[in-house]
Amino acid sequence: MSLGKYLSSRVFFVQILIVLAIMAVLVYLFMHWLTFTTDHGHEITVPDLSKLSEEQVEEKLDDLNLDYVLLDSVDYKKDYPKHSVVEQDPIAGEKVKENRKIYIKINSSGFTLIRMPNLVEKTYRQAVPTLKSLGLEEGEITYKPYLGKDMVLEMRYNGKKLNPGDKIFKSSKIDLVLGDGKIGFDEAELDSLDTNIPNEQ
Repeated sequence: MSLGKYLSSRVFFVQILIVLAIMAVLVYLFMHWLTFTTDHGHEITVPDLSKLSEEQVEEKLDDLNLDYVLLDSVDYKKDYPKHSVVEQDPIAGEKVKENRKIYIKINSSGFTLIRMPNLVEKTYRQAVPTLKSLGLEEGEITYKPYLGKDMVLEMRYNGKKLNPGDKIFKSSKIDLVLGDGKIGFDEAELDSLDTNIPNEQ
């Protein structure tokens, strides 16, 4: 049979249909496999954060394994409590994956938002004037074992760790975690060292 006759024959079209059917089945199986491996369908419904305070937002999203990012404050809206959520993205009701960040905007109350400076690895004497120059206040000071005495190790606000660049309201009190100038030793390790030292005869 010549090539031209074969290409126009019924056998050729049947074989094409079989190939297409096999490809369709393979694509279908691949999509199901992809859905399974990416845990598709295991989604979380975004809650309505409207009129909640930042602390309430954090608590609510923590329970759902979601996170949030404070974008900015908006002009004061009398229908919303001060410092409460006015806008959110994604909006309430949308489906998202775990650990998705929800972007929120807060109702202004005359206080402006500023970006948190990077105080980590600066000394306490350097950190405090920087805070005050930005309109922030010194909060609680705590210490933990670290070789650099009075070196800033962490910045916190209401118990939440702050990163450089995070937005926070002016006049907020910033808690600082400082190094105590000591290196911590595990007592159990010290005991084991004592037991391994041979007794002098």
